[in-house]
Amino acid sequence: MQDEQLLRYSRQIFLPEIDVVGQQVLLSSRVLILGLGGLGSPAAMYLASGGVGTLALADFDDVDLSNLQRQVVHGTSDVGSPKTASAAKRLTEMNPDIELIELSEKLNEKTLQAQVELANVVLDCTDNFSSRFLINKVCFQQRTPLVNGSAVGFGGQLAVFDFSNASTPCYQCLYPVEGPDGDHCSDTGVIGPLVGVIGSLQALESLKIILSIGQTLAAKLLLFDAFESRWHSVSIPADPDCSICS
Repeated sequence: MQDEQLLRYSRQIFLPEIDVVGQQVLLSSRVLILGLGGLGSPAAMYLASGGVGTLALADFDDVDLSNLQRQVVHGTSDVGSPKTASAAKRLTEMNPDIELIELSEKLNEKTLQAQVELANVVLDCTDNFSSRFLINKVCFQQRTPLVNGSAVGFGGQLAVFDFSNASTPCYQCLYPVEGPDGDHCSDTGVIGPLVGVIGSLQALESLKIILSIGQTLAAKLLLFDAFESRWHSVSIPADPDCSICS
């Protein structure tokens, strides 16, 4: 690393669990972020500032004025612009050394497979079950770790699926395909800082996975009640009848 990089990442390098070797691992890593909304915004910002060398940014929406209450990677001047372009502009300002790949078209299963194959970790920051089920399926097939987050109202949740472990459950073990669709913040609302909390945790879990440090939330569901300021963690059992991972 150059002197400027050593200074930029010095507070991480000071950590013995990371050091210069770990920072070099981050610089050579690639993360796929699916969704650049409330969750993807803080996740992308922390991964970019932390020195993940390549971020693939996937979102096919444009910035809307109603997004700005919580989607902090975008600004007022970005309204009407593609979210990938808006996010890339902000992330480049934060860290011009990293590579940003803009994926502004909706990914089908084939294009998603190609992107997941290149990634060390995938962050699911989408807001609908159909996308989450497809992402889960492809990550399981590619054995790529998946960090899933969601938030609506005052409730947030986070789960990590480390598919390098053959016995790990998957997202579909937690939410069967035939189940009801969940609430959307566009219908029920969401408190802004909540998505920041969950998105930041997605970034944190991703860094731990890349660096192989600490205890991740693999096979666990972390629930956060922002209204009551309460955390709760439960194990996710593998479903023996799951059509994806059984």
